This record gives sequence, structure tokens and C-alpha cells, in this order.
Amino acid sequence: MRPFVQLLGVPCVVSADGPVAPIRGHKAWGLLAYLALQPSAVARQRLAGLLFEDAEDPLAALRWNLRELRRALGDCTLRGDAIAFPHEHVAGVDVAVLTRGDWSDALSLHGLGCELLEGLGFSSSPSFAAWLQSERRRMQATSEAVLREAALSRVAGGAPGAAAELAYRLVSLDPLDENAHVLLVRCLAAAGDGVGAARQAAACRELFRRQLGVAPGPALADALHTVTATPTARPAIGRAGALAQLEAGEAAIGAGVLEAGLQCLRRAMVDADGTGDPALRTRVRVALGGALVHAARGRDEEGAAALHEALAIGREAAPALAAAACRELGYVEFLRGRYERALAWMARAEPLAGDCLAERARIATVKGSILSDTAYYPAAMETLRDAAAWALEASEPKQVIYAESMLGRAMILRGEWEAARPIVDRAVDQAGRLWTAFLPWPLSFRAEIDLSDGQLESAAERFEHAFALGCQLGDPCWEGIAGRGLGLVAMARGDAARAEEILLDTLARCTRPPDAYLWGEAYVLEALCRLGVSRRTSPIRRQVDELMDIAARTGMRELVVRAHLLRAALDDPDGAVAARTLATDIDNPALTALTLNVDSPAVGLQLVSPNGSSSLRQ
Repeated sequence: MRPFVQLLGVPCVVSADGPVAPIRGHKAWGLLAYLALQPSAVARQRLAGLLFEDAEDPLAALRWNLRELRRALGDCTLRGDAIAFPHEHVAGVDVAVLTRGDWSDALSLHGLGCELLEGLGFSSSPSFAAWLQSERRRMQATSEAVLREAALSRVAGGAPGAAAELAYRLVSLDPLDENAHVLLVRCLAAAGDGVGAARQAAACRELFRRQLGVAPGPALADALHTVTATPTARPAIGRAGALAQLEAGEAAIGAGVLEAGLQCLRRAMVDADGTGDPALRTRVRVALGGALVHAARGRDEEGAAALHEALAIGREAAPALAAAACRELGYVEFLRGRYERALAWMARAEPLAGDCLAERARIATVKGSILSDTAYYPAAMETLRDAAAWALEASEPKQVIYAESMLGRAMILRGEWEAARPIVDRAVDQAGRLWTAFLPWPLSFRAEIDLSDGQLESAAERFEHAFALGCQLGDPCWEGIAGRGLGLVAMARGDAARAEEILLDTLARCTRPPDAYLWGEAYVLEALCRLGVSRRTSPIRRQVDELMDIAARTGMRELVVRAHLLRAALDDPDGAVAARTLATDIDNPALTALTLNVDSPAVGLQLVSPNGSSSLRQ
């Protein structure tokens, strides 16, 4: 019987007969965890430098620890110039189940919600300690995402009581997560425990007032009424009535009349249920869930509940619609930085999409965006190019704009300014003619290209246009990306006080709903931190710690590196080493150059620009 490796909580190796021979030494456990979380084999030299830098002979220390792992795991490879985790010799490893498995499998893990390598410290290996700190936060966030998925799925499956138990666990892991409270209140209300739901909502309000000095958003009150399943009038009879309500709802939302559109879609859902047609029932729920996720800020939990219902109903009867439900559920996870689970949803969506080019393009766009957020840039750009090609072939011009905007962003993050220019220009032109509501996103990145060229006036004009349009639309993401750019312009003009004012205002704007785009928030925060480092403002250490926390628990790998660079600029002796070590796993020449220059006396200036140099390109 092959053993199962548990790395969450107190680490151990178990078999059907119980624990096997223990692994001796913290470093051996650290080595096993590092290999388990790498997508491919790792060079011996890198492993030796990462974990055994304090040893007289790092390679000899690595050989001893590899022998220890072979002794505990049985006859496994762990040999050669590059070492890979021996998946074929074990029954499984809990971190792989958590990050890549179905939520039902992850839910059974003994260490779900526990710390990775609990109780083990690695102070003699600062580079590995920095990696482990990031992974611990990421595993915790992924555990929370699994509990959220499981609770939503059980509500959709008609088991709100069981869902509430999972939601309680979720709230206990992160008591200040507003979405977790909303989910718990919704589960309790769906279970018929109105008193319990009201008490939980009141407790959430009191907690937020006491701890944060703010009130939770309107989604908490909405959850008390479980509005997804509440029709506004007596249901119509027949398929035609359901379709009429569906089309009216989609038209209203497309015209910006949100609440009326949502009411039509909720009514359509009840009408569709009366027909018994699984394809129609799925279609209406996908429409309602998508509207709640994309158009109704702060209502992701209600939208996710509708999408889980769509998936449960349409998996067999309407696979393309089920693919759309999976994709939208993954999009919710993407927005909140729960990237592991987002990728798992995309993996479920892809085979369901079949030959539907439009749906394949949408899935690939979200997947490419996830890979870009997490700094897997080559894979992201390849995926986004495929998405744009499929969308073009499917005659989906808005999807082409979306995919190419994300492709241009990935190129800009890599410092490929000239390659990005024609792609972003095309996205700006097409959005200006076909999709004004999306224009602020590519326009802001086009302004970043101007800023990299030192064309401050042109950059300012484009950022101001994007910001004004974002404010008109009331979109915190557009306001965030454009406001960040205006702060960078002020920095480049030498007006640090104005830059700080703009960036603080922008950060407040892009975090006002609980379901805003988390990468956008972190992108703004990183710019604010760069300004704070150059000025040595009083809250800078707290801001850098906040950036590190967001980036580490979500897996925004480049922003983790940049947080370490900021710590190095604040005289943290381990910051530069950690940044260089972690940057070696990221294919980004601009980031590599920045880490190589981290010991330069000009590091403060190098951290002030959008691409890691001063106001001009490197």
C-alpha cells in the first residue's frame, strides 16, 4: 500500500495501517513540501542553495535529506540532476488534493485549514523561510476557497443546514471576511433559521464596527432574504413566459437598469422551473449568476449560488451552459485572488465547452488572466493569444478586446513595451467603437506605455480620460487602474505629496465593494509602497506588510518579490536574498533586472517607476 503524505498541519506520512517511519529533521520535511508544490523538477544546485545554504557542504546535506525521504517513502526515485516529487510512489499528497482536486476530495483532508508544516521553523534558511511564509498564506486562502465552494454547492443541492456548518468553519478561519459572513447568513436563511441569520448579521455588523470602524455592505442585508429564489409576482405559465422574462432581464441589464433586470431574471428562474426544462432552467441561472457577478457589485455570493444551481441542473442536459457556469464560478474566484480554485473551475469548464469556440475563448481569457496575475507570463500570453484567435473566429469582438487587453497587460508587466503597443492600441480603438464601458482598462495600459516613454502629458491625458469614464460607470476596477496611473504621473512630475493623495484615494475607491478585483488593489498598493519607500512615510512598513499578505496568500508571485524588494529598501537584511531567490522562478526579464540591482544605492529611485526604473525605461 502506497503511503499518503500530509503536509497541512503537523506533517506525517501515513498508510492504511497508520503512520509509517517518521521523517527525521525539519529540512527533510521542508524539502518534501517544496518539491510537492513545484510544477516540475528542480535542479539540485537550487535545492541545496535554498535549504542548506548554512551547511559546510550544501550538496552533501541535500544528499543526506534525499536519502531520508527515500527511506520514509519507499523505493522512489529522488535521483538525478533535477529532483521531482515522487507522485507515482505515493497514494497522494494533501496539498495537491487541496490545490488541484475537487472540493469534495479536499473537504475530507485531515489538515484542511491548518498551517503548512505546522510547528516547523527554518530561521537558518531565510530564502526558504520566505517561500514557506508565502505558501502558508496561499494554502490557508485555498482552504477557505474550498469551504466556500462546498457550502455553495450544498446550498444549491438543497442541503442548507450542512452548508451552514461549512460556512461557520469559513468564518472562523477569517472572521473579517465579509463574503464569508454573507454566505453564512444566506445559508442560515435558506435553512429556515431566520433568527439565527439575523443574529449572525448583527454579530457581523458589530464585529466590523469594533475591529474595522466600518459597516458591511448591503449584500449582508440582502442575504437575509435569499433573494435569488424569490419571484416578484405570480409565475407565468409555459416556456414562452420564461423566455420573455429572461430576454427582458438581459435587455434591462444591458441597458444599465440593474435592479429591474435582476427582478426579471429571478422571475424567469421560477417560471423556468415550472417548465421542467433543464436546459432552460440552466440558461436562466447562468444569466442571473453572470449578472450578479459582473453587473451587481457586492453580490458575488448570490451569483455563485445561482451558478452552482445551474451546474447541478445542466451538467448533463446542457454541457455548454454548464461550462459557462463553471467559467463564471472561476471568474468569481479570480476576482478575489483565489487562483488555485479558479484554475480548477477552468479545468472543469474546458471539456464541457466542446466545440463552442465562443465559450472556449471566454474560458481561455479567464485562464490567461489568472496565469498573468500569478506571473506565469509565457503560458498566460500563449493562452490569451488562443483566446483572441477563437473569439475572432467566433465573431465575438468584445471577447477579442478583452483577451488582447489582458495580453497587452502581460507584455507591459514584462517590460515588453514596444511589442505591447500595437496590441493595446488595437484594443483601445476597438473598445472606443464597440465597448465604451470597457475602454478604461486598455486605455490605462496604453497610458502606461506613454509613461514608460517619458511622455507625461499624453499619459496624463489618457489616465484622466480613463478615470473620468470609470467614475461615470461607478466601476472600482477602472477607477483603481486609472487612479494608480495618475499617481504615477504625479510621482514622475516630482509632486510626491499629490501622488500620495491620489494613491490613497484610489486605494479607497478600488476596495469599496467586498468583491472588487484583488490584483488591482494590490497593484495600486504596490505603487503606494514604492512612493512610501522613497519618502520614508510613517505607515510604509504596515503598507508593505499588507502588500506581502495579499500577494502571498493569493499567489501573486511577482508582487511577493516586489514586497521583498520594498523590505530590502527598508533595510531588511533578508529582503534582497528572498527577492532574488523567488524571482528565479518567474520568467520576467524586467523583474530579474530589478532584483539584480537591488543593492544599488539608487534602489529608492528604481522603485518609483511603473517598470522598476526611474521615470524612463531601463
